[in-house]
Amino acid sequence: MVVGASIYFPPLFKAVILGFFIWLILHHLLRDWMYSGDIWHPTLMDLSLFSLSVSAGLVILVMW
Repeated sequence: MVVGASIYFPPLFKAVILGFFIWLILHHLLRDWMYSGDIWHPTLMDLSLFSLSVSAGLVILVMW
């Protein structure tokens, strides 16, 4: 039932879900660099990485 309901999700919800999984991978890889604070504030860096991940998820859904 959950898999069938995911077909009817609007593309934005699908992009957020896909972007969240992209963010999880990138966050794990870049965590030490982000939280060192050398580049930017860690929370802002994390939030911008999430927004880029959601955008990338939307691009993946559009291209697929």
